[in-house]
Formats: sequence, structure tokens, C-alpha cells
Amino acid sequence: MSSNLMKGVIDMHVHSNPDLRLRAYDDFELMEAGIRAGARGIVIKTHQGSTAERAYLCNRYNERVHGDTNDFTMFGSITLNRVVGGINPRAAETALKLGAKAVWLPTQSARNHMEKVGQDASQCAEVVRDGKIVPELSDIFQLVKDFDAVLGTAHISPKEAFIVVEEARKAGIKKIVLTHPEWWIVDMSLEDQIRMVKDYDIILERCYAQNMGNGRYKSNLQDNLDMVKEVGYKNVMVSTDGGQTENPHWELALAEYIQFLLDGGIPRDEVYYMTHTIQRQLLGIREEE
Repeated sequence: MSSNLMKGVIDMHVHSNPDLRLRAYDDFELMEAGIRAGARGIVIKTHQGSTAERAYLCNRYNERVHGDTNDFTMFGSITLNRVVGGINPRAAETALKLGAKAVWLPTQSARNHMEKVGQDASQCAEVVRDGKIVPELSDIFQLVKDFDAVLGTAHISPKEAFIVVEEARKAGIKKIVLTHPEWWIVDMSLEDQIRMVKDYDIILERCYAQNMGNGRYKSNLQDNLDMVKEVGYKNVMVSTDGGQTENPHWELALAEYIQFLLDGGIPRDEVYYMTHTIQRQLLGIREEE
């Protein structure tokens, strides 16, 4: 059954090489895996900045090698870590002009992330200062709105996330994704996730597994299933956050995830919505006829 739902699936959070950390696939291998699986698209994520250029090259390669034999597209993104100057509107604008579809707030440079892993947080890329968003973030919001892109909260804290999402909504951003709130680094409570959905109608991204450190991973599948039953499928997006050498290859992880939801009693049409429809809406892709 999961193999049927892989047709046209879209994953908005996958890591690939080149990367400072070895990944299971490079960009072209990931593209080929997506095509083999019958996927519609993948958003490449890196902690090192932009993947817009990499996505472009994959799509040109796909066109030249495969022609019109598939409907797969690789999508780029940018992560606003210190490597690109943190909350840097110029970096975000460049990536968006090059075709990036998602803007993630800081991950490894987030204050919350650095504090959780015992690093010097004075070197972080701040998104909130004295209870308010930093001025540069307002410019990021305007860019995200103008390009109809997706804003991902990344590794900021729950407290910061509420401030950021409130201001993002005021700025007119329609597409907001709360990035893997179940991960221990983010660690947003069930009650706060529910409140986020109720108050702001955002999308909760729920990923296949979470990094516990030292190469150890913990499955999120049961927790994700419980969340779908608690919140409802229309605000939960299935992603893998895949690409690690420690976890199953991206397409195997996603197929397992889908099957787990089906086995857990989630109707097929609801799983389809969480794996296809939400992503199409966020990326502005027309539904196949």
C-alpha cells in the first residue's frame, strides 16, 4: 500500500551531498532515487546556506538525461545560519531569485540549538532580542511574502517560535512550517503544538527520526501517529529529514513512515493529504489531472 502512495509524493526536508557531514546520496543520486520512487519532488536542505543552485543543476541534468519521461523536480532552499551572515536579507533574496522555495531560520546557528549542545550562544544568529524579532527579520518576512515562499522555523526555541510566527502572520506570510517540533533540540510540548495550530493555522512538520547525538537516532513514528490523531491530518506534514548514513535511505524511510500511518489506522486519503497535498500547496504545484 505504501508503494502506491509514493507515486507523486513530495518530501520538503532531505539532506544530500555535498555537505560537511557525509550524506547517503549526493544531489544527483537523490534525484535518481526520487525518480525511481515515482516522487513528484524533493526540497534539498543544507545547514551551509543555499541549495537553489544545486536544485537547478539537478533539474537540468534530469531534463537532458531523462527528457520528459518523469515529472520529478528538485527544489532549493536557504538556511539562515551564520555561514550566510545569519538573518541576512541579501542572502535570502539571492536564493529566492535563484529559485529557492523555502527559507529556514537558523539551525545550527540558532541560540536554542547552541545552548542545547553546550556551545557559546553569544555567537548565534539571533532571531529574537528582548522579546521582539530582530529588525532584519522583518525584511526576510517581506521577501518570503513577495516570493510566495515557505518560512520554516528551524531550530529556534518554542518561545521564540511563538514570537516569530505571530509577527510572520502579521507580515502577511501565508506558508509557515513549524520544523520538527518533536526533536529534542526544539522540544515543543504537545500543548504548544496544538496551540500553534489553533491560533495560527500553521503546518507541523513531523519527521521520520531524530538525532539524539553520537550517531544515535530515535524513531518518531509512534509520536507522529499520535499527533495526527490529536491535531488532525490537515495541519501535519510528513517529512523525513532524511539523508543520514545512519538511517534508511530517503525513499525507504518515507515508505516505512507512510506504511506506519496506514497500519495505525490513518485513512489513505488523509495520508495522501499529508504527503502530497500540503506539499503541493506550499510549493505552488498544480495537482496532476
